[in-house]
Amino acid sequence: MKTVLTVVHWLGFILLLVLIAQASFAQPKSAIIERYISEGLANNLALRQEKLEIGRVTESLNQARSLFYPRVAFNPTYSVAAGGRRLEFPVGDLLNPAYRTLNQLTGVDRFPTNIPNVNELLAPHNFHDTKVSVSYSIFNTDIQYNYLINKQLLSAQEARKRVVENELRYNIATAYYQYLQTLDAIRIYENSRKVLGELTRLNEKLVNNNVATKEVVTSARYEVSKLDQQLAVAEKNRETARAYFNFLLNRELTTSIDVDSSLTRILPESQENLSDLQQTALRGRQELAQLGGSLRAAQTAVKLNEANAKIPNLYIGGSTGFQGFGYSFANQAYVVAQIGLQWDLFRGYEKRSKIQQAKIQTDALQTRLAEVQRQIQLQVLQAYYDLDAATESLTATQSGLANADQTFRTIDSKYRNGQALLIEFLRYQNDRLTAELQLSLARMDVLVKRAALDRAVAVQ
Repeated sequence: MKTVLTVVHWLGFILLLVLIAQASFAQPKSAIIERYISEGLANNLALRQEKLEIGRVTESLNQARSLFYPRVAFNPTYSVAAGGRRLEFPVGDLLNPAYRTLNQLTGVDRFPTNIPNVNELLAPHNFHDTKVSVSYSIFNTDIQYNYLINKQLLSAQEARKRVVENELRYNIATAYYQYLQTLDAIRIYENSRKVLGELTRLNEKLVNNNVATKEVVTSARYEVSKLDQQLAVAEKNRETARAYFNFLLNRELTTSIDVDSSLTRILPESQENLSDLQQTALRGRQELAQLGGSLRAAQTAVKLNEANAKIPNLYIGGSTGFQGFGYSFANQAYVVAQIGLQWDLFRGYEKRSKIQQAKIQTDALQTRLAEVQRQIQLQVLQAYYDLDAATESLTATQSGLANADQTFRTIDSKYRNGQALLIEFLRYQNDRLTAELQLSLARMDVLVKRAALDRAVAVQ
């Protein structure tokens, strides 16, 4: 019975390992990379600028929406004048003699004979106009279509932000892979340095035992110095890659980066159909959504100019307040109501030209949209075959490293037994070093090409 339970436990344990392996292969994306991508999307400065631009366009839309509401304004004015043109009319000189004659004929002082002449400033002095004005557009094509245009431009700007997000995902992923590659290169150089260090100590023993001459020691030390130079360059590349990665995340440039070593063990494979990937890209790429929003805005602009050429604008308004000399407000109240119609009948063919200009802009955007669709299909095709080539190159470099490693082990054994020359040892040791670096680059190249394909297809 215990034996049966033990077998069951082992089978369950093996099944669990299989499920874990399958889950790891089914989801090659790293949780660490996804965390860094989320941090970059939250903090990247370029993406913040796009969010601010969306905020600006949103406020433009709010301003266009506000034109649908009535406008109420309080407009008090007070005028003080001195000098300037005057209104002069000799009403007294004309009427006083006539009234005087009439009084003599009738024998009664019925008519005034001291009427003064008119001599008033045209600019009013000590005059106020204190009023509240209301205006409301009943029908205005500019307001309606400008609101639609701003709404469509906001949609295009939001698509633009998603374009930047897609590009940022790719940049963060590739920067992370480049950082891992620099770490891998340092590891390879350090391992090779250990091998050369052991060679140097072995050669020193051979010289001390009069089995070899001194040049084998100096040659080994020279190879170590060359490797130290390469290691210094690799460390410089590591710091540069780390700084660039942190720059994308808007962090301190020297902040440490978590390493996911599983990325080089479980490499992504492209099993998708090229045609399906192209269709997915055409449905998901936000560059097309951005151009689509701009195209709809241009089409709305055509309708706007056509409406302006055919349809008048209608508005109503009114004012109420006080108007007169001095701020007495006595017998100075007034009310004015207005209804207006604006219809430009002829403006020198300006409107016809604006309609044609808007149509040309629409045609240009449609042509641009077709061009971008073709460019996206080409980009997906190139990324697809780049990944395929990188995968084949990885297979070749793996085989090359296995052969180089086996050859080096053989030469190492022969050299220790005095059956091989130092130059042979150094040659095959350098071949193995080169093969290890090529394999490291090939692994990271597969990850970078996969990220490029995801960017081209707009995989989130």
